[in-house]
Amino acid sequence: MRQKVKPMRALCAMICLIIMLAVMPGASAEKYKKFQAYIYDSTDNQVGLIFDTVITLTGYAPDEETFNASLLLAREKLVYYHRLFDQYNEYPGMNNLCTVNRLAAWEPVRVERELFDLLSWCKKQQETYGSRYINIALGSVLRLWHEARENGINDPEHARLPDMEALLEASAHTDIESLVLDEESLTVSFTDPRLSLDLGAVAKGYAAELTRRALKEGKMPSFILNAGGNVCLGQKPLDGRSKWGVGLQNPDDLTGYVDVLYLTDMNVVTSGDYQRYYTVDGKRYSHLISPQTLMPADDFRSVTVVANDAGFCDFLSTYLFIAPYETGRALIDSLPGVEAYWILKDGTVHMTDGMRAFARSAGADSK
Repeated sequence: MRQKVKPMRALCAMICLIIMLAVMPGASAEKYKKFQAYIYDSTDNQVGLIFDTVITLTGYAPDEETFNASLLLAREKLVYYHRLFDQYNEYPGMNNLCTVNRLAAWEPVRVERELFDLLSWCKKQQETYGSRYINIALGSVLRLWHEARENGINDPEHARLPDMEALLEASAHTDIESLVLDEESLTVSFTDPRLSLDLGAVAKGYAAELTRRALKEGKMPSFILNAGGNVCLGQKPLDGRSKWGVGLQNPDDLTGYVDVLYLTDMNVVTSGDYQRYYTVDGKRYSHLISPQTLMPADDFRSVTVVANDAGFCDFLSTYLFIAPYETGRALIDSLPGVEAYWILKDGTVHMTDGMRAFARSAGADSK
């Protein structure tokens, strides 16, 4: 793994687009000279992508060995969660989400504590906020869209939408109450034999949050972890700055930014229509499907959420992308410590009042 770790001064061009480190103020950096910035990029990862995305870790450490130990910790956790929450593949030695979907309608499936906790957490969120805009029990519908999207990407000339009758029939098997969780035995069962769970809206952020907490307790608490748009921040960068800079990707120009957020010890998660999508008859269809219409949401280019918990950020960014702006804005305004940034289809930007304290466009101070 050592060959993938390089000083940041030689690797700035490899930083994932969502990350933009602010310029270091030289005068105040003198006392931080003992710390070196290192960065890891998983683009050339031999075992494939984790959560189907590129992972980057930037950290301030006294030496490369300390960074490597933190990197190993982060990578081991993310690989474990990737396998545990995988709905398409099974792995030796664990009952993961794929196992649950295959067996839970016929017998209770005992799972690892982390998967049980995530399913319990998701069910509680849906009980609190409803299932109109996000539903982990929508797997049967999302599978049809996944197959159509994959076919469309592989054969663009014959790209097609899923059959609406098939979508409607599948939607009859998406009741979250069909998911039965037994806390005492850590088992999962389904009362509907055609129920299928899909954690794509929350799993990556939830895993990133658990990894972030482990890193904060280690020997390199000053870091920034980026898991494909799920950005987790540790303590402030040890170069004299008080905040990290997180660039919000421009949906129309993926090499640029529409804004930069300056913050620390928080999480930034973005949901958008510009990374995972396919085109049918000249129209773009994203992967974010409304449980109500059974069609991709189409009101926004992206929605970004800032909060203390990356799992909750991931949940909310999906919810807000699918919900009407007025509904989402009312929800966010009711949640203390949670801020949001919407980019509408026409490029118009809306942000909560608290987000203005972070955003460069609203005059936030990067120092």
